[in-house]
Amino acid sequence: METIQVVLDAGLLKAADRAARKLKTNRSALFREALKAHLRRLESAEREKRDREGYLRYPESVDEPAAWDRVADWPDPNE
Repeated sequence: METIQVVLDAGLLKAADRAARKLKTNRSALFREALKAHLRRLESAEREKRDREGYLRYPESVDEPAAWDRVADWPDPNE
């Protein structure tokens, strides 16, 4: 692990310390977990953005469900 220095305003630091005490953890662990959660949200938002852009570039065709029916292996309802 690396040691870093972060500048926080007094109110944010007090809120973080209260949260750490409530969660029975220390400040460093609280900040690590918060940063991990934030990075996961950023990555998820980026994937969603790429998906939206992809669907805008290649919108779903009206015939797409029919195309899947042609290649799907559906069970025979008479069997």
